[in-house]
Amino acid sequence: MPRLITLCRDCSVIGTADERPARCSRCGSPRAMAHSELDALSIAHIDCDAFYASIEKRDDPSLLDKPLIIGGGVRGVVSTCCYIARQSGVRSAMPMFTARKLCPDAVIIRPNMAKYVGVSRQIRALMDELTPLVEPLSIDEAFLDLSGTAALHKAAPAQVLARFAKRIEDDIGITVSVGLSHNKFLAKMASDLDKPRGFAVIGKAETLSFLAKQKVSLIHGVGKVFTETLKTDGFLTIGQLQDAAPEDLMRRYGEAGARLARLSRGEDARVVSIDGEMKTVSTETTFNADLSSFDTLSTELLALSERLSERLKAKNLCGDTVTLKLKSAGFRLRTRARHLMIPTQLANVLYETGLQLLAREIDGTAFRLIGIGVGGLGAASGVDPADLLEPAIARRAAAERAMDRVRNRFGNNAVVRGKLYQRVKDRAKRDAAKTEEEEGKPK
Repeated sequence: MPRLITLCRDCSVIGTADERPARCSRCGSPRAMAHSELDALSIAHIDCDAFYASIEKRDDPSLLDKPLIIGGGVRGVVSTCCYIARQSGVRSAMPMFTARKLCPDAVIIRPNMAKYVGVSRQIRALMDELTPLVEPLSIDEAFLDLSGTAALHKAAPAQVLARFAKRIEDDIGITVSVGLSHNKFLAKMASDLDKPRGFAVIGKAETLSFLAKQKVSLIHGVGKVFTETLKTDGFLTIGQLQDAAPEDLMRRYGEAGARLARLSRGEDARVVSIDGEMKTVSTETTFNADLSSFDTLSTELLALSERLSERLKAKNLCGDTVTLKLKSAGFRLRTRARHLMIPTQLANVLYETGLQLLAREIDGTAFRLIGIGVGGLGAASGVDPADLLEPAIARRAAAERAMDRVRNRFGNNAVVRGKLYQRVKDRAKRDAAKTEEEEGKPK
């Protein structure tokens, strides 16, 4: 049996041993790990643990031992939840009414995206200190390639990652889970093995034997429907896919079969790409009651367009393709898109474009959800140039820039568009009533 490389996840000391130590010989921590390839692997997947919920618990210690759901609304969905709530069966993307039934004692907080984006940027800055090869997948996860960085950090990638995870915990106040392997597919799989606050490794030598025991549903992209199809065809484990001829899998499932053949053997030639930035930015809302009125839907669309514009401006991004998303009461999804001649980040341009798309969909159908997004993203330097806009659009653009300056100084409600004024008043009344109710409860 090859000698093991050991690593303490608390003090980051690295060494060798014949078996995994129960505790670190240097600091006594029980968070010691060992693997024969620990000093040879360099592709990592970093995943923040229950990201939104962890930030809220960090900011409000009274929530630490309570089940917490980030979401809201009677007909909304769960954005994320803490691990205490997960013990009751609550999961991300679950309807809120289901989550409330499963965990009636949960504290429910509406998402604060501005705060979460700020923390995400802090973490990304620390990732960039480790390697220039960072490929973000979402606000709370990314791939890193630490090949060739040992001389720079005077440490193996595993050591660097252990220090990184400890620094996130100490300096930012949340935890991350690390997956380390020899390719992206396995690194992402590894990061899910030991959550939360985990660090899991899948080496080259064990790839086939490790995968053989796993369920086919662990392969990224194999959802519930495809899992049932594979089950019907006799494929319950990844090992059974390994035993099948690649030609047979391709004959049965086409290109998906070729992908299954490769991934079941742990083959993934994708590189960690710095071009892996998000391709779209979007925002949506689910209504408490279905809506069919153009006027009401357009008001919701304006609020979403302002929120989307705020996110684009915060990220210094613009886009050239606007997409409208509608979901009917019967859960039928409609998406409509329009390409812009000039990339934008302006709420007014996003809204006017979305409004034209919305007008074509008003046919008496009741909708439970509306969303707007923008694709074709790029840096926002020189975006929405006044000399290329029509005079009327240029005036509205100048007015919006002025509104942004006021809001940046005095808050988002310092300037409210007329169409949204009643909406803001109604929300203020609801918040005041809720505060009054809370203050009236016995301590």
